Amino acid sequence: MEQLKKAESIDVDEEKWVYDSSVDHKGRVPLRSSTGVWKASLFIIVIEFSERLSYFGIATSLIIYLTKVIHQDLKTAAKNVNYWSGVTTMMPLFGGFLADAYLGRFSTVLVASTVYLLGLIFLTMSRLVPSLKPCDTNLCHETRRIHEVAFFLAIYLVSIGTGGHKPSLESFGADQFDDANSEERRKKMSFFNWWNFGLCCGLLLGVTVIVYVQEHAGWGVADIILTIVMVASIVIFCTGRPFYRYRMPTGSPLTPMLQVLVAAIRKRSLPCPSDPSQLYEVPKSQEAQGRLLCHTNKLKFLDKAAILEEKQNSSNQQNPWILASVTKVEEMKLILKMLPIWLTSLPFGICVAQPPTFFIKQSTTLNRKIGTHGFLIPPASIYCLTAVGMIISVIVYDKILVPILRRVTKNERGIKILQRIGIGMVFSITTMVVAALVERKRLGVLKKNPTKGSSSMSVFWLAPQFLIIGIGDGFTLVGLQEYFYEQVPDSMRSLGIAFYISIIGAASFLSSLLITMVDHVTEKNGQSWFGKDLNSSRLDNFYWLLAAINAGNLCIYVCLARQYSYKNVQYSDCHEKDGTGAIA
Repeated sequence: MEQLKKAESIDVDEEKWVYDSSVDHKGRVPLRSSTGVWKASLFIIVIEFSERLSYFGIATSLIIYLTKVIHQDLKTAAKNVNYWSGVTTMMPLFGGFLADAYLGRFSTVLVASTVYLLGLIFLTMSRLVPSLKPCDTNLCHETRRIHEVAFFLAIYLVSIGTGGHKPSLESFGADQFDDANSEERRKKMSFFNWWNFGLCCGLLLGVTVIVYVQEHAGWGVADIILTIVMVASIVIFCTGRPFYRYRMPTGSPLTPMLQVLVAAIRKRSLPCPSDPSQLYEVPKSQEAQGRLLCHTNKLKFLDKAAILEEKQNSSNQQNPWILASVTKVEEMKLILKMLPIWLTSLPFGICVAQPPTFFIKQSTTLNRKIGTHGFLIPPASIYCLTAVGMIISVIVYDKILVPILRRVTKNERGIKILQRIGIGMVFSITTMVVAALVERKRLGVLKKNPTKGSSSMSVFWLAPQFLIIGIGDGFTLVGLQEYFYEQVPDSMRSLGIAFYISIIGAASFLSSLLITMVDHVTEKNGQSWFGKDLNSSRLDNFYWLLAAINAGNLCIYVCLARQYSYKNVQYSDCHEKDGTGAIA
């Protein structure tokens, strides 16, 4: 009877307080009712909205600015956009490491937001300060060198700011939900969907309102608006400080990985025990940080790092370079299992790199007038259809598909994370096929009427490809965010989000490399697919190539996903879950 009362007391205590290694703003165990969940994450989504507003206000107009103001040719401008996008999405690897290891996520967001704000200020100055303007007059054919230096310095400061902002902020938002609490765990599954809803709202305003201001009031006025919004969002973010749950930095997350590898190599001659219970594990009472993981049978070589030799005593302090716990071994396995998924996500990332470059550039050659008064749509604003597609996808998935799928599959998520990612990849292939057909149509119109060109063709011919890639993003990008947050070790969650973002970065560099290779090969054969302008290019062939690459890659991805085993946390008994989908 006393044991029953004691157990009930523990349950009530756990309902009142959050025991997941997080602390409140005063360093105490967080009170569940007054911290975390939506009351905290909404403050975080606000600053994400602001950052995406600024990012897409810059990114979607960048190729227009480089070609029209700095006077770069199409191929050079596309490469520069991909380089900037690549750096912007690779920097989070560094920012995520700093957040997890040393600064903490909240502090990293504040520092990164300050750097981001500094970049916006420099960008504003490069367009408004007379000595930094592109040239002395409104019309010029050659941009001053000082403007190019100031402009690129500003946008790369934005890249650095994004590097700390993106991985830390998203993982900080997900940290507001306790995985051990079933109600909060379900809310976290919706968090990534609504996080992307806020992201898309920022994107939507960035490519419509901000782009419209750029076109009609000037680039400098738009930059002033972005700067003011960023300042306001930083203030709002700091206002939510009492409601947040914080995870303290735990030192370099890479050191334990290296320790496991070294220990496994040192014991490579030892046979692995047939019974996993003979492997060394830290008792739950002594596990200070993170959750214990169940043993899996994959990558068995690494299990040797957890073999307890006769001369060692598990009750004594162990040298981590000689003996690692099962949890540390499993965390190393998680990282290694992620590498094939990361690699097979790159072709999808190359598809994502096309809308802000070639898709938007295509819109400049089409008829963008609406209505009898001839309202002219800014070229970059067509990108808003991507956000519309993603918003539709996220809402339908979260509110309609997931409840139905939960009843059918008995899985908390509805379907497994990797299945969601794979569905989005199918949409990316469809996007490239549609884009190829539309570009073939545009070239046909141009051939029939070389004088008028494709200006008689409506810009809304591009709508399907933008909408489809947006719907695909709602599956693959959101799925990748969940995957890289959930499946990394608990101490590496900022770095996990950085892994997801780095897919887009690496894919941007690969897109530039692919453009260079295709240009070199096709130029030798008589006509390059990438001419001086769109009308002398063959982007339709390039889109068909991307569709073929992604189709082949999807076959490999499906094989990997079918054999994948998810993180298996020791909630109670390791044998209760097989790690293949109960909570993944």
